[in-house]
Amino acid sequence: MSPDQDNASRTPIYRMEELTKTYRTEAVEVHALRGVTAELPAGEIIVLLGASGSGKSTLLNILGGLDTATSGKAWFREQELTTRSDRELTRYRRDHVGFVFQFYNLVPSLTARENVALVTEISTHPMPPEEALERVGLGHRMDHFPAEMSGGEQQRVAIARAIAKRPEVLLCDEPTGALDSKTGVQVLEALHKINTELGTSTLVITHNAGIQAMAHRVVFFADGTITEIRQNADRIEPTEIVW
Repeated sequence: MSPDQDNASRTPIYRMEELTKTYRTEAVEVHALRGVTAELPAGEIIVLLGASGSGKSTLLNILGGLDTATSGKAWFREQELTTRSDRELTRYRRDHVGFVFQFYNLVPSLTARENVALVTEISTHPMPPEEALERVGLGHRMDHFPAEMSGGEQQRVAIARAIAKRPEVLLCDEPTGALDSKTGVQVLEALHKINTELGTSTLVITHNAGIQAMAHRVVFFADGTITEIRQNADRIEPTEIVW
């Protein structure tokens, strides 16, 4: 690890202090987050692991500026997210965050290149769509439409689209959830490559315990709380993951 990488690993990309989220209906309150306090270092692949309903997606949505907390505080670097207006959160998402979801959300009438270009057209310092697709191993599929691509390839287009604006952080919610193990590993290889080559801080939500072995750090969730944060002394390559 270079000195720059070592410093990055000690610098929080996100900080949370007593963060809560409660969803209310007429009949019930759901406590999705219950006083989460943590720091997540920059430059790492961090896996968020836990059962469905444990609070992982809620936290990711708050950190990504897609949702707001009920109480507590959250920071992106030194920028407090929990005091930002909707307009400021929109600017934060545009300038700093790339999203990858379980379902690819590609425009079916556009090619891979054109899907990625949708993001580069509104970014301040984007990489060319061709470069983004090359980085995820799809240089040979740039002019194909989503219907002509496998699920794994479509997800890699979604990753290329997310990284094309050069975000500081990549937030991934079950990126392999709709894929078989072989194509899922290809997607994990793409995420690993982006983190290694660009230093992009990468948070990955998963139910799949096997994926934690490729992470620098694993955050365990249960009942709206973080129960443990574990650093991996020995990481494995995505190709070694079996599930």
